[in-house]
Amino acid sequence: MGTVIMPKMGDAMEEGTLLKWLKAAGDEIAEGDPIAEIETDKVTLEIEAQESGFLTNVLLEEGTTAAIGTVIATIGPEDEVGQAPEGAAPADFPADAAPAQKSEPEPVVASAESAKPETTPATPAPEPAAPSAETFERAPGERLRASPLVKRLAEEHEIDLAQVAGTGPGGRIVKVDIADFVSGAKPAPKAGARAAAPSANGQVSDAPRSGAGRGKPVELSRMRRTTGKRMTESKLGIPHYYVTTNVSMTAALDFRKTVNASLEESGDKISVNDLIVKAAALALRDHPEANASWENGELYEHGSIDINIAIAINGGLIAPFVPSADTLSLRAISRLARDLGTRAREGGLTPEEYQ
Repeated sequence: MGTVIMPKMGDAMEEGTLLKWLKAAGDEIAEGDPIAEIETDKVTLEIEAQESGFLTNVLLEEGTTAAIGTVIATIGPEDEVGQAPEGAAPADFPADAAPAQKSEPEPVVASAESAKPETTPATPAPEPAAPSAETFERAPGERLRASPLVKRLAEEHEIDLAQVAGTGPGGRIVKVDIADFVSGAKPAPKAGARAAAPSANGQVSDAPRSGAGRGKPVELSRMRRTTGKRMTESKLGIPHYYVTTNVSMTAALDFRKTVNASLEESGDKISVNDLIVKAAALALRDHPEANASWENGELYEHGSIDINIAIAINGGLIAPFVPSADTLSLRAISRLARDLGTRAREGGLTPEEYQ
C-alpha cells in the first residue's frame, strides 16, 4: 500500500493545510492525477498521485493543517479500500485529524459523610484559564525542544525557555514563540481548547473578555499569518538601522523615457521598479560584503545577486526574486518581473522562485 504525504515544498516550509480533496476514497486514480489541493505559507498547489491504483484511505480532513511528512492518504488495490494502513505508527497521523475524545465523568462513590444534606450550597470552583506567555509552566520532566538559534535569542532577551509555550511540531519552541513571549502575546490554544474566563459570580463564561480599546480577533489567511510571523522574526533576529536621504530621480526618469522610446516597437516597457532592481544589484556587486546574512553564528556571503520584488496578490503578499540581476539587461529584468507578477497572481509560481 502506497502512501501520500504532506510534501515539503521549500526549505522554510514546516506544515501545510489541506484545502480540498480532488478525489474521494474508493476512486481509481492514475499516476500524475491531481488528488488534493494544499496551501503553504506562500502558494496554493495540487498534490499529484505518484502511482496508479485506488485511493484506499483519506486520513486528513479538509481545512486541517499537518506537518510535512504526515501521511494524508493511501493508495492501493481496490480490495484494500477502507482498510487501515499496515504498520502505521500513531505518530504518522496528525492529531488534528482524529475526532476529539469526550471524557466521561468518573463515577463518584458517596460515603455516609457525603450523604448528609448540606446546609450551604457549594460554589463550584472556576476552571483555570488557558495559560498565557506569563503563566505557562512546563510539566516536570518534560523535554525542552529548541534550536541553538532559539536558545541564543532567549539568552539575548534573558528569557527562561522553560516558561515559553512551544507551538512548533511536537511542542518545539520556534522563533515566533520567543517574539510572542517578548511582546506579551498569548500562545494560540490547541485545537478544541478555549480559554475560560470566570465571571463576577464565579461562574465560567465562554464569552470573550473585553478590554478598553480592544476589538475582536480577525481571522487571517495562512499567507497573512505567515507575513506577520516573518515580520516579527525579522524584527527580533535582524539588527535594524534606518537611513533617510533625498534622491533626485530626474536623470533616471529621463533615461527611462529614452530607453522606452527605443523599445516602443518591441512592446517592452521599463518601469521605475526595474531601474531600482538593476541599481540595487550593481550596488551589491560593488559591495559584496552587503550581500550576506548572519545565520547560526556565521556570516554567509552569497555568490549570486538575487533581488526580491514584492507583488501584491489576493489575500497577501509574495516576493519572488530576480536571479543574478546584476548580469541582466533592463529589458530582461522587465520581462522577468512581468512574468513573475502574472504567474504570482495566477498562483503559478514554484517554491524555488520565492525561497
